[in-house]
Amino acid sequence: MAEFVMVAGTWLGAWAWDEVVPELRAAGHGAHPLTLSGLAEKQGVPAGQQTHVQDIVDEIDRLDLSDVVLVGHSYAGIPVGQAAERIGDRLAHVVFVDSNVPADGESFLSAWPDGRAMVEGSIAEHHGFWAPQAAPDYAGQGLTDAQITRIVTGSTPHPGATLTEPATLARPLAELPATYVKCLLDWPEPSPAVAELLKSDRWSLAELDTGHWPMFSQPRELARVLLGSVPTTT
Repeated sequence: MAEFVMVAGTWLGAWAWDEVVPELRAAGHGAHPLTLSGLAEKQGVPAGQQTHVQDIVDEIDRLDLSDVVLVGHSYAGIPVGQAAERIGDRLAHVVFVDSNVPADGESFLSAWPDGRAMVEGSIAEHHGFWAPQAAPDYAGQGLTDAQITRIVTGSTPHPGATLTEPATLARPLAELPATYVKCLLDWPEPSPAVAELLKSDRWSLAELDTGHWPMFSQPRELARVLLGSVPTTT
């Protein structure tokens, strides 16, 4: 049995995994969606990027988990990738769901030069937070109107410091056992950084014919990919 610890991207909390969790538990695995500090029910808790890394490590410690499959979606790939190397032999696998990946000394915004000014402007305008997207921003991502409404109404402002602080890695990310899930409607090819990581024999690529929020648009299909990532020795 694996223990899935799942972290959603910007603006979202543990609730984003509500339709994925039952699929994993029905297959006999543990499923532990996590809300990061400063988001959803944890609004008001100060948070930087290393706070989010520690959130993940602390949750694994609190639940005394082993055979952990860490799942990071979008922004959350950055703290998940750092937490993965900090939990030692409790880690079974990492799944990056259409996510950013951490690079030592670089921030979320470092890998997004075209969007940096927009995000920094939002952070400045909203007192240190990146404001959630509006409904039209989710067009073309394979989402129904009801799913878009659910995301928009559930989203909360994202702590800006988590996006500007640098990641810290002790060893190459390519050494982790990992699966990268590319959501094809968002962009058909992995980023150059991910393409380089996929050259490692410890990394594999999975694809979903949907947009950037597959936990909403294709929860069963995403669950199947997650289940397929469980090492056979787990």
